[in-house]
Amino acid sequence: MSSAIVRSFTRTPLRRAVQLRRGGGHSEGYNQPTGYLFGEKPLPPGTKRVKEDWENMYIYGFMGSMVVGTAIVYYKPDTNVHSWAYREAKARMEARGEDVKYKPEQQE
Repeated sequence: MSSAIVRSFTRTPLRRAVQLRRGGGHSEGYNQPTGYLFGEKPLPPGTKRVKEDWENMYIYGFMGSMVVGTAIVYYKPDTNVHSWAYREAKARMEARGEDVKYKPEQQE
């Protein structure tokens, strides 16, 4: 019984390795390099490149999300424990009437 369990566990990785070697991952294949930037041939002189439908949406969506993300990070509340402890200690010292600023003693 234990040999059947061991066999089933050891065969599974071997099957996966054989599938990957045979191309069982259903990959699209390999695009041969053409030497052109992004695989686009240069346009004849005097013609403009036509943008695809998704390009404007990608550019404005990406830049918009970067602006919104920057604003969120800039205006987020301060939840740092050190900042809270500093404000709490300062309030308690002022309530007791102690001086909050550090003043070094004069050496004689």
